Amino acid sequence: MEKPRQNWAGLANISFGFFGIQIGFALQNANMSRIFQTLGASMDDLPWLWAAAPLTGLLVQPVIGHMSDKTWLGKLGRRRPYFLAGALLAALSLFLMPYSGALLMAAILLWTLDASLNISMEPFRAFVGDMLRKDQHTAGYAVQTAFIGVGAVVGSLFPWLLDHWGVANEAAAGVIPDTVRYSFWAGGAALFSAVLWTVITTKEYSPEEMAAFAAREEASASAEANLATRDSRGPFAWIMAGAATMLITSQFGLEKEVYLLAALLIGYGLISHIAIRLARAGRPASMLTGIVGDFAGMPDIMKRLALVQFFSWSALFIMWFNTTPIVAKDFFGATDPNSAAYQDGGNWVGVLFSIYNGVAAIAALTLLPLLASRFGKVRTHMFGLLCGAAGFASFFVIRDPQWLILSELGVGIAWASILAMPYAILASSLPQAKLGIYMGLFNVFVVVPQLLVATVMGSIMKAWFPGDPIWTLAFAAATLVAAALAMNRVKVPGEA
Repeated sequence: MEKPRQNWAGLANISFGFFGIQIGFALQNANMSRIFQTLGASMDDLPWLWAAAPLTGLLVQPVIGHMSDKTWLGKLGRRRPYFLAGALLAALSLFLMPYSGALLMAAILLWTLDASLNISMEPFRAFVGDMLRKDQHTAGYAVQTAFIGVGAVVGSLFPWLLDHWGVANEAAAGVIPDTVRYSFWAGGAALFSAVLWTVITTKEYSPEEMAAFAAREEASASAEANLATRDSRGPFAWIMAGAATMLITSQFGLEKEVYLLAALLIGYGLISHIAIRLARAGRPASMLTGIVGDFAGMPDIMKRLALVQFFSWSALFIMWFNTTPIVAKDFFGATDPNSAAYQDGGNWVGVLFSIYNGVAAIAALTLLPLLASRFGKVRTHMFGLLCGAAGFASFFVIRDPQWLILSELGVGIAWASILAMPYAILASSLPQAKLGIYMGLFNVFVVVPQLLVATVMGSIMKAWFPGDPIWTLAFAAATLVAAALAMNRVKVPGEA
């Protein structure tokens, strides 16, 4: 039994909620450094404040993926309950963020906002695979990427547009400007409305229908079977790696955020040890053994793509939390977050972010499908990653902030490819019954590099480039080149 083909209206309804989710992410990415610095944070504080965002993704996405695979709430379906719950919490966080009067409140709300966005976002990745035939996966993820791009344009442009319409872009010390305040409120309303549209206009396939669609798939090993064959020494290697990281941090006086990375390594080792013992003892399946077992038994193509994701998202996270201070300092000559020049730089970053997202929306529907059909998904993704590396490198030769628009063209092509190509490859290669958990686990390799950047980049900058954040973009360019080289190891069935 084969799934029916979706027309363009069906493809749009399936992914329209991502338009709203990305408005939330765009507001977060373009404005949180600005909000933190307005509330008194220094450049050295930004990495650990931003660490909250990827940490929530690391904890939330595999859990939501595992749960959504096993959920069925009748007419509400499998993935849509998570869309709705996450959107409601995210909209509430966006409404409350402008009321932050202290750094701690803003950090807690960022944590809540990112967790909520991840609750909605993770099932959307699996939702495309659930609803579409394999020969429509590339088109489905291209449409999703287009909505991501358009949503990010809208979210990024909010403060800049409000400034041009006469809304106050400056405020007293420690007060969030009205341009940012009103943008977050409008973004919250748009986010919830867009997700609600997808919930109302789509109907998920029942478990019986999904079983019929997947009848010809090869059965995959259970998570518990994967765990039972694992070497019990593996978890102790993770624990020792975490302990060594703590020792190095203490001995060399690295930034305190590195302790978070060490704690995560130790935590994963302990959880793996417990899960292996439970599986070998023949205990009933649980969420713990399911998540750890599926992580241990990832398909080979997913492991190879994971390395590509690791490098790709390291570069993106560097861009998101450093672009505002870089543009303000190197192109507007401002380092004081309360100065008019700094706020002008922050608004221009919103414009730049809207440009790369607009380019991504166009590239996803036009350039990438054309290249993929002619050269294959692997070479297309390599091309996109190298365009992004060139965009980051150009920050070192451009002097006029207006010309940074050219830089964003390369970044936009890379962003479109990062959002579409890996997921199109995976959705056609993974067992449908585990699409949610595997998509959630795949996003671990989106989150871990962000945590690594948030914890380690501060120490690198403090040691080698104090007060000169533009050098972080050199790291971003290098990691995208590394991602393109790693992509060469990915073998897609049917491609040379």
